[in-house]
Amino acid sequence: MSEEVLTSEEDGILVVTINRPDAKNAMTKAAAEGIAAAMDRLDSDDNLRVGILTGAGGTFCSGMDLKGFLRGESPSVEGRGFGGVVQQPPEKPLIAAVQGYALAGGLELMIACDLVVASAGAKFGIPEVKRGLVAAAGGVMMLPDQIPERIAMELALTGDFIDAPRAYELGLINRVTDGDALAGAKELAARIVANGPLAVRVSKQVIKQSRGWPMDERYKRQTQLIAPVFVSEDAREGAAAFAEKRAPNWKGK
Repeated sequence: MSEEVLTSEEDGILVVTINRPDAKNAMTKAAAEGIAAAMDRLDSDDNLRVGILTGAGGTFCSGMDLKGFLRGESPSVEGRGFGGVVQQPPEKPLIAAVQGYALAGGLELMIACDLVVASAGAKFGIPEVKRGLVAAAGGVMMLPDQIPERIAMELALTGDFIDAPRAYELGLINRVTDGDALAGAKELAARIVANGPLAVRVSKQVIKQSRGWPMDERYKRQTQLIAPVFVSEDAREGAAAFAEKRAPNWKGK
């Protein structure tokens, strides 16, 4: 794992930290590769249930490292896209914990996550047009899926920022914290970890994939994904734990 990306785990949660605070966590090739490796670890380790992506030093990510860009470096990973995650997020839930700025590629990293917890002072934007560029790492495509199209258009064409209360109002983020966003993200992650891992993973899969399903095939396709969950050991354990008034002991099977 690159020193530009740090990882730690506790209670089923993998915390992935972009570690370039002196550069406002601007994304480099090495950092993108580090994040991609962390996402592989999240999905492959049965002991890990939820990932959190955050940044060191009070900033989430300020976007692409422009010095690297001028050297011809691309902060992407083949098949995974910018930051090693925007084109292929993990199968398990990923929460963005945003302190400070999530700008340009930083915002694109954030909206590739499933949930967002942000500090009250956080700022969000895709200011690429101010540098003669386009938010090509998913910003101009994905943002209209998450907020009203006219608002996404304004942000893309002006390059202006919005603050955390406005982002919450638009539904772009889940929670605004007065304190540390990472602490808030860990609290949210713990609530997910408490649930059946198979059910959580398939629930995410259906939400992400079903928008593109034809209306007359939606329930058929959903059944194909969820049927194994309903006959799993975890499904029986969940019912038994409810009847016995105890916490379930999930096996992920």
